[in-house]
Amino acid sequence: MMTSYAVRDGRLALRDGVLAPEQIAEAVWIDLLNPTPEEERAVQEALRLEIPTREEMQEIESSSRLYREDEALFLTANFLYGVEGGEYGSTPITFVLSNQALVTVRYATPKAFSVFSLRCQRSPGLVSTPDAVMLHLFEQIVDRLADILERVGSDMDRASSASFRSARTKVKADKRDHDLREALITLGEVGEVTTRTNETLLGLTRILSFVSAEKATVIRKDNQVLIKTLVRDVRSLVDHAGFLNNKATFLLDAVLGILNVEQNAIIKTFTVASVALMPPTLIASIYGMNFRHMPELEWPWAYPAALGLMVVAAVLPIAYFKRKGWL
Repeated sequence: MMTSYAVRDGRLALRDGVLAPEQIAEAVWIDLLNPTPEEERAVQEALRLEIPTREEMQEIESSSRLYREDEALFLTANFLYGVEGGEYGSTPITFVLSNQALVTVRYATPKAFSVFSLRCQRSPGLVSTPDAVMLHLFEQIVDRLADILERVGSDMDRASSASFRSARTKVKADKRDHDLREALITLGEVGEVTTRTNETLLGLTRILSFVSAEKATVIRKDNQVLIKTLVRDVRSLVDHAGFLNNKATFLLDAVLGILNVEQNAIIKTFTVASVALMPPTLIASIYGMNFRHMPELEWPWAYPAALGLMVVAAVLPIAYFKRKGWL
């Protein structure tokens, strides 16, 4: 799907679908979502730019992701998407920046794109120039990543508090196991999201560094300050994501330690029970042998004596364990 953004008389002109060459030429931002061959061909012929294919966008070497052709910059990075629905992942998005227009090529929709599109409709000044569109879109992406990191940090705090509270207080085993399981799932999601967030921030860092080093004429002087601000924001988010990742690792070790303690207590209970039942089992085994001459078989009080001996043999190990503080 092709969506074009242009400004006419201070108002935003938004068009969808395949456009005529003159309509593409007057657009400031052209957003291609799952573009068809016809849409790609129309943009390439109108702007005289080569739109990268999906296979080219997925290449990992820097020379294929960040390069310059004449005065146009081709910038590709992986971006996090789908966090709201739980089906999150990373998708490559290409920004083709020229003096004439900004072309974005993508095959998924990070929420920052939807939010920025609505902002452009409310504030057409954001679509004044192609470089301003790209940098303001980067701003929106950074803001969105900051919200995601804040949310996963809050989720991690709630999960860890619930699991530690259940471990300290006397609650039902099912409730404690549920809290610990939820904590493990949440910490796993935090690690996954922060890793993909770091990947997005790394891609933005490379793009901003490349744009600054190229001294491209497509970036106007009044937008250079915005690049510096973006670089500072990205660095602060990288540090925060690293902090959350380290905290998640620490909490994961702590929750696994709690689970190990619970499992050790269960194993200790079974061990004590097996040790306590060994002497009674031995006594029962002795008097269960089918020998003809066993003097105790003739005693009238032999059966209750054997039962009492088995009880004493079971109680003595338990009393010894309690005296030693092992129970």
